[in-house]
Amino acid sequence: MFHRRELLQIGCSSFFGLGLSQILQQRSVAATAKESRVKSVVLVFLTGGGSHIDMFDPKPESPEIKGEFGPIATALPGINFSDKMPGLAERAGKLAIVRSMAHGDNRHLSGTHNMLTGAVQPFTGNSNQDKSLKRSDWPSIGSSVSYLRPRADKLPSQVTLPNPLIEGVLVWPGQHAGFLGPKYDPFVLKDDPNSEKYKVNGLSLIDGLDVGRLKHRQQLLQTIEGTPTGVSTSPAGQKYAGEQELAMSMLTSSKLKQALDINLEPAETRDRYGRHQYGQTLLLARRLVELEMPVIQCNMGRVQSWDTHVNHFPRLKTMLPALDTGVSALLDDLSERGLLDQTLVICVGEFGRTPRISPLAGQSVPGRHHWAMGYTAVFAGGGVRGGQVIGKSDAIGAYPMTTPYHPNDIGATIFTSLGIDPHIMVPDRENRPRYLNEGKVMDVLYTGAT
Repeated sequence: MFHRRELLQIGCSSFFGLGLSQILQQRSVAATAKESRVKSVVLVFLTGGGSHIDMFDPKPESPEIKGEFGPIATALPGINFSDKMPGLAERAGKLAIVRSMAHGDNRHLSGTHNMLTGAVQPFTGNSNQDKSLKRSDWPSIGSSVSYLRPRADKLPSQVTLPNPLIEGVLVWPGQHAGFLGPKYDPFVLKDDPNSEKYKVNGLSLIDGLDVGRLKHRQQLLQTIEGTPTGVSTSPAGQKYAGEQELAMSMLTSSKLKQALDINLEPAETRDRYGRHQYGQTLLLARRLVELEMPVIQCNMGRVQSWDTHVNHFPRLKTMLPALDTGVSALLDDLSERGLLDQTLVICVGEFGRTPRISPLAGQSVPGRHHWAMGYTAVFAGGGVRGGQVIGKSDAIGAYPMTTPYHPNDIGATIFTSLGIDPHIMVPDRENRPRYLNEGKVMDVLYTGAT
């Protein structure tokens, strides 16, 4: 919960490390950058870490690695997927499959922060603080876009579906605007679009600020300050008044509510995506693409859904067909509507799973465990050259045999696709100038050279 002082500071960080004139110059550069390659990025996020071997990089010749699923041919000669991914196997001509993703962090929270922000999480040394969402976090990719190139219609630049990543009382880091302030937070839908009771009534900011709470605080400030607007006439107060008005405008946007009203879709279209949370979430993503939402984060399941330490294969037998159906429908739908070229679709988790199948300590049922040293990411649309496999893993899918790519590189690629220089300078949490992103753009996605 924000205190009055924090509310007055929303979006008002001084950024003394760079100086106001430099910050304004940086934002001006971002606003007038070269033409963006895409209008939207859809991040299909396999929260918990999807098993690359059981999806896009099967190892049928290694019996101890193979597992229960067999390989099937794709539309690309000599390239196999898991037999639980037949839809995407047929559409492999639209895909760039990067089999050489790698980094060194096997932890869910910091790995997720890296994937969602495009930056390695700065550690405080306090393990409890590093596990929770906080205002010192590096901003999410969409929040950075909102800060550097705000939309003219005052909507945020990121929507997260269908729920934030919350485990008990712990909100995972990297999901909001961090030190940029709540003004640039993404919208988060907190309702299952596959539920019969689904209504567009769950719009809020990541910290839980919604219309009702905002109005209550406005009334409280009116009482405290004794002014009609609830803020003083000081420069800081006037700035807050403008930002409060902006927040209210965003939270009450009819355009966003309409885009999230899945009940406006024909039953046939909803069936096509699959009547499950994955499919209906991805259908909402397509509706947000039509709204030209820059960043659409689709959390495939709740926290750790893909964290299959136990019951690995029984769980994947349900999850993989749902993912395959939903993503296949999304690619077809975008293509048929002429939207795929302006939309970059990425399917990836914070890491992959171990090649070897074994029980977790204290468990009897085997599974696959955290593995960041080698995994797969899949890209489509947005000018990506489809029908290619980039990189190669070793015989058991453990390590890249070719050039490795890092989550920072995905971040750099997203920023560049949206027309923002990933190496623009922004102030970090200590007000020191730092590159927005330290990765390298994955030009190989567009050139086809591995």
